Amino acid sequence: MSNTAAPTVTIPGPATPYQGDIARYWNNEARPVNLRLGDVDGLYHHHYGIGAVDESALGDATDGDREAKLIAELHRLESAQADLLLDNLGDIQSNDLLVDAGCGRGGSMVMAHQRFGCSVEGVTLSAKQADFANQRAKELGIEGSVRAHVRNMLDMPFATGQAAASWNNESSMYVDLHDLFAEHARVLAPSGRYVTITGCWNPVYGQPSKWVSQINAHFECNIHSRREYLRAMADNRLVPQTITDLTPATLPYWELRATSSLTTGIEEAFINSYRDGSFQYLLIAADRI
Repeated sequence: MSNTAAPTVTIPGPATPYQGDIARYWNNEARPVNLRLGDVDGLYHHHYGIGAVDESALGDATDGDREAKLIAELHRLESAQADLLLDNLGDIQSNDLLVDAGCGRGGSMVMAHQRFGCSVEGVTLSAKQADFANQRAKELGIEGSVRAHVRNMLDMPFATGQAAASWNNESSMYVDLHDLFAEHARVLAPSGRYVTITGCWNPVYGQPSKWVSQINAHFECNIHSRREYLRAMADNRLVPQTITDLTPATLPYWELRATSSLTTGIEEAFINSYRDGSFQYLLIAADRI
């Protein structure tokens, strides 16, 4: 799929200079990894993977198509991650609205609509990402049910109590958590489900490690601690029902990616921080009270 078309979405001005920086970062981001993985089956993600690598799917190291098989396996793992998030959304009906805060190019929104048959709307600061997601929905014939907005996730264009469930998939490190969870609590219906999958630094380690600092610098983000997530949820009517440590499950993805042609230079920081315990990969599912 081409990603060169002019944006067709409305583009509001950034609310802060930092938002402008993040919008520029993702509008200008041109690493091939997300597009190459998405080209496997047309689901374009902006997150990482979980699960054991299927070595049988990779073939022999001397196979001429091994790299294509490796890319397909990486994509299978990242779609498995999205499936796990969707598994934790609860009982979703076809007339419900789901909200993806930080929707990227829309892969998770497409998967959610295909699973539940409901409307899914997302927000991103990147006009490039939103236009890509909307074009992809149009190609799939689901543009009436799946839509991306260029909007700040701290000020989402949804009515109070409108959403049955909402999520952040590796996007919460770009905002203040108290402000973020206050907005999710606003748009969620009572007893609505919020899910996040995120990397967070481990308070037991003491402070963010050098590896975490490298990840922050690479993505121009501010990774929060596990403790900050739980405190901010408690302050904003979000009660955790499930907390799952996905760190062991995500290491195989990173170890495989480090052997591929799609490396970006950040693989070592993820692998070492997960191994030394300074960084954790968590799923938190919480209900709005």
